[in-house]
Amino acid sequence: MTADDGYGQMLIAALEGEDVAEIVERDDRFITASRFGSRLYLAPFGRWPAHHRQAMRHVRGRVLDVGCGAGRVCLHLQERGQDVVGIDVSPGALEVCRRRGVRDTWLCSIDDVDESLGAFDTIVMLGNNFGLFASAAKARRLLRRFHRLTSDRGRIVAESRDVQRTSDPAHVRYQERNRDRGRLPGQIRIRVRYRDHATRWFDYLMVSEDELARLLDGTGWTIGRIIPSEDTYVAVIEKSAAA
Repeated sequence: MTADDGYGQMLIAALEGEDVAEIVERDDRFITASRFGSRLYLAPFGRWPAHHRQAMRHVRGRVLDVGCGAGRVCLHLQERGQDVVGIDVSPGALEVCRRRGVRDTWLCSIDDVDESLGAFDTIVMLGNNFGLFASAAKARRLLRRFHRLTSDRGRIVAESRDVQRTSDPAHVRYQERNRDRGRLPGQIRIRVRYRDHATRWFDYLMVSEDELARLLDGTGWTIGRIIPSEDTYVAVIEKSAAA
């Protein structure tokens, strides 16, 4: 058990039957608490949001699940007979994955994904995990790397959110501060807390559909399809014909 794995300790507690809330703290001291997230991490496929279930229709071949959490995507794909590798930076999350039956997991950051994991046909980033790209510059760099690590029919199935669809003064102020610093409005710095555990602070990037299209330009990827929902959207990102 590590003190800087608040996310993992929350998942372990949820697996063991505790009614936990996911506490997210932003660097401007804004705090949110949600029980929906912690329940979704362990939910069977039939209880996923409709746009997540629809997104899985576009997942094919050998799969990399980036930020696999409690392993719900990995377990569903295993049941479908697909080869799937789950990666996460949280030791606690990977313990939960193994206890639930996920067969192939790695303690690995998105920054460290390379040829050692093999080639993939689909990279999955559900649960708003496009955010793990962290910044515009890092997103472009990693998108080019993912282009090299995927097959000719490779695709990315990633979820994000347009944070500018809000009138909340706290969020509007944060977005204005980001613009003043030359950052995208949806680049936030957060950590996850559980009891006396907290993750290290990390950057997390949320983008509108237009911002996503601009980020993809020049990386070899293009938006193939958008699956909307009330709060977020899933982008099915394909290799561009020009690439």
